[in-house]
Amino acid sequence: MAGSRDPIADLRRIAFLLERANEATYRVRAFRSAAKALAGLPADEVAARAGNGTLTELAGVGDVTARCVAESLAGEEPVYLRRLVATEGSDLDAEATALRAALRGDCHTHSDWSDGGSPIEEMALAAVELGHEYVVLTDHSPRLTVARGLTAERLRRQLDYVAQVNAALPEGFRILTGIEVDILADGSLDQDEDLLARLDVVVGSVHSGLKDERSKMTRRMVTAVANPHLDILGHVTGRMVSSRPAGVTGPGDKGHRARTRAESDFDPDAVFAACAEHDTAVEINSRPERQDPPKRLIRRALEAGCRFAINTDAHAPGQLDWQRFGCERAALCGVPADRVVNTWPAEQLLEWTQSRA
Repeated sequence: MAGSRDPIADLRRIAFLLERANEATYRVRAFRSAAKALAGLPADEVAARAGNGTLTELAGVGDVTARCVAESLAGEEPVYLRRLVATEGSDLDAEATALRAALRGDCHTHSDWSDGGSPIEEMALAAVELGHEYVVLTDHSPRLTVARGLTAERLRRQLDYVAQVNAALPEGFRILTGIEVDILADGSLDQDEDLLARLDVVVGSVHSGLKDERSKMTRRMVTAVANPHLDILGHVTGRMVSSRPAGVTGPGDKGHRARTRAESDFDPDAVFAACAEHDTAVEINSRPERQDPPKRLIRRALEAGCRFAINTDAHAPGQLDWQRFGCERAALCGVPADRVVNTWPAEQLLEWTQSRA
């Protein structure tokens, strides 16, 4: 149809903006399901159905999404999309804007191989659209069964699959292999050592025993940080300052939505001293419900001489744009861009991770 827009692109853009705005899962799913349904049809059939009012006969297409498709095919920006764009969040200040512009990638993301809501390809293409040069895929490790953590066998399959996906991605962008590995009670990492050695980036996080007493938690974290395979210490305190966002659509999210959680108790000076000694980066987790570590601990890690990684911990494509939140907090604490490992190009990042192993 002459003068028409791409209705599938508009549906996906709406879903992306809903995820970024932390909207309810059912809203996101409605637009992604409609985009998937239309992607399997010839363009002339989509146009014909829009013209005769039969789009809603397709599984996954409802009244609202059908209206968006009709508007898009008529060459108009869908009203739903226009309203979302008009109500986007406030601008960043100059320091946070500069830090966000310096970021070249994201070192902590999830796909539907574990508890994310979208395929690896979809997460990668969203990162491309955001201007990233790379994204690190860090699905969970096996002990986190609620998140469908990857066994060694599944992780090996994922490594082969990522190689195939990379071959089809736009030139200048790549998916780096990785994992968010559980830090176990004794400080060991929840995956085979030989597999950890194969990965580009390893993020380690505490997901269990978050109420352990101070000395035990400190010993656990310091032991993990000393492991040469661990590159980034993820969401350091484990806190939740608000309920888990509705936009997370992964199967592992079931039963984990409406709660807050206090910080774990540990000796931050000991942990950050270990991070500085072993050159392990401290994650500034950008998820709105985490805001982890709190600003007082970002400042202490900075004073200790730590490097940082400003990551989204994204479980959906729209959440990849949450780095702005981490940049705001980092800028408020005076974190310079040259202390943030994902301001580096991919080759420099890989040189760093490989030199530590």
